[in-house]
Amino acid sequence: MLPMTSNRCIRTLFLLIGATFFVQAQAPQQPGQPTPAQGQNPQRPADNANPGQQTPTIPRELPQDAIRPNYVLGPNDQVLIRAPEAEEINEKPFRIDAEGNINLPLLGRVRAGGMTVQELEADLVRRLREYIREPQVIITVVQFRSEPVFFVGAFKNPGIYPLQGRRTLVEMLTALGGLQPNASRHIKVTRRAEYGTIPLPNAIDDPEKKISTVEISMGSLRENVNPAEDILLQPYDVISVERAEMIYINGEVGRVSGLELGERDSISITQALTLSGGVTRDANRNEVRVLRPIENTNRRAEIDINLKRVLEGKDNDFPLLPNDLLYVSHSYKRAVWTTLGALALQTLPVTLITLILR
Repeated sequence: MLPMTSNRCIRTLFLLIGATFFVQAQAPQQPGQPTPAQGQNPQRPADNANPGQQTPTIPRELPQDAIRPNYVLGPNDQVLIRAPEAEEINEKPFRIDAEGNINLPLLGRVRAGGMTVQELEADLVRRLREYIREPQVIITVVQFRSEPVFFVGAFKNPGIYPLQGRRTLVEMLTALGGLQPNASRHIKVTRRAEYGTIPLPNAIDDPEKKISTVEISMGSLRENVNPAEDILLQPYDVISVERAEMIYINGEVGRVSGLELGERDSISITQALTLSGGVTRDANRNEVRVLRPIENTNRRAEIDINLKRVLEGKDNDFPLLPNDLLYVSHSYKRAVWTTLGALALQTLPVTLITLILR
């Protein structure tokens, strides 16, 4: 049996270890919140520049900045030129003639056919510099040579395209180069009510907005699963695609990241953790949280998951939906024993030597 002084030494050792741990303990880590992407502010379309002549209007939700510069002008297009420093052409409509030219006061005959809106703006700025020190030019197409369709969002070449003849959705998508790699695999088609309802069973009519909308899977469209989805486009159809929806992973994981869902509607927790490098050795497998957005609010609902039971096959795997945040918390109980063990290993040899020498 050890002497009384030895017992006091051992008790003092454990008191020192406990005090050292509590001094070094840190506050729990808070789960990070993904930063929502900021949308672009759409510009208003030009007012009717030619009284007495009906001017086609771009749908209000269409982000014109994304498509206006790369529209290729052609004969019979009508443009409105805004050049505040040049009163002769400012706020006046001009039609491109059959040869692709426009006749402008002050500047004369200017080539416009085959140029994009942006290129024509730059050309007019260059020409106006002969008369004005710092000219500014903004051009808006107020009447199209043929009825257009609008491709908006994560396409390789978004823009306004003339609808010449009977063109299907797949034909137009092929012509403009398809989707960007990070695009969602669901596209949305919006059609004005005067051109009829979109002829698909899942199309939704909105009598108040006077539009018809439908979502189409790119996978289904590409593999021709449902041939009816390759619809004939109508004038002023808006085909839009968002960036791929994401789920976010944070906390005690191998790699804090966001994962694109691609064509999937959901991904399981075990799949998401595998793609992010698994959990760390300090992860609390009994306390994993899913923070799910509450619709029409800035708040998130907390869903507690026992990852240990899922990995043992005792609970079903949990599906993560778009914009979910998966947070794996830190195991402070494990940290206590790790710290105590490390301190004990450092101090035990010294204590034993002291006892032996005494």
